[in-house]
Amino acid sequence: MIHEIVSQLDNLVSALQTLLYVDVVQPVMFKVGLMDYDEDTYDMLYWVIVGVLEIGVMYAILRPLEALRPIEQWQDRKAVRADVAYTWIAKLGVINLAFFFLLQPAFFKAQSWLTIHNIPTFELDGVWPGVTDQPIASFLIYLIVLDFAGYWYHRWQHKFGVWWELHAVHHSQQQMSLWADDRNHLLDDMIQAAFFAALALFVGVAPSQFVVLVAVSNLLQSIQHVNARLPYGRVLERILVSPTFHRRHHAVGYGHEGTKYGCNFGVLFPWWDMMFRTAAWTREVEPTGIRDQLPAQAGGIGLNYGHGLIAQHWYAMVRIAARLRGRRAQATQ
Repeated sequence: MIHEIVSQLDNLVSALQTLLYVDVVQPVMFKVGLMDYDEDTYDMLYWVIVGVLEIGVMYAILRPLEALRPIEQWQDRKAVRADVAYTWIAKLGVINLAFFFLLQPAFFKAQSWLTIHNIPTFELDGVWPGVTDQPIASFLIYLIVLDFAGYWYHRWQHKFGVWWELHAVHHSQQQMSLWADDRNHLLDDMIQAAFFAALALFVGVAPSQFVVLVAVSNLLQSIQHVNARLPYGRVLERILVSPTFHRRHHAVGYGHEGTKYGCNFGVLFPWWDMMFRTAAWTREVEPTGIRDQLPAQAGGIGLNYGHGLIAQHWYAMVRIAARLRGRRAQATQ
């Protein structure tokens, strides 16, 4: 059933891809002399269409929930505007797709070399022939493996100072919303895209599966950041990361400063936090952000993380430079 739905959606996207490419993109490429990139552009258009559809679905479902059941009431939504721009950049998937296809030839070459020298290659869906190579089974296996890697990747973002300054762009949002998930420094996005593309290729993920894996992951993470009361209940919140669970990760004094250097790192599944004792369960509505953003009377230093996309990127580099010089950045106050 699920496989049929995915297949129908793939057919729909493929039809749109062909239509747009033949009638719009290809004529433009021909006129500007870029036909050498004909095939790559056609492949990337698939990802772009998936991203646009994903944003449409996300907004149609989550925005009404934010309006009807908000966790917080905001007088000013200006802080969310930059996040909308981040979402369009990230959800179109160009960065993820670019790294996947850039790294693909190197992995194929390595696999060919291993085959020539009779060295066994590794493909995760071949572990249990007849079971793990079924589409739904292989999809779930890949999702779980990539999520386990995502848990540790997220912990590393909080543990290493220079890396944290990039990730702090994400945590500096004090107004959580459906758009907040994609608020990331572009350098951080590129590092993450390269890491997961390489891992996906290593375990044998096919390009079509990679598109769906990223789309599903992105949609679930958007739900986690939504400014709406979505009670998952005691059972479901231990199967999937809920907005309540993830909000604690963004809470001042917990997300970055909690158990040694944070809590609730799970990307899609809270299992890893439960397994490695980094889970913190609470249903309280806590203020989000980073402690040093707060004024001095509230225990912070009033550090400015920027209010627009360009400023947020620039201040991150300023903080990194200051940290490399051996002191915490004060230049952006």
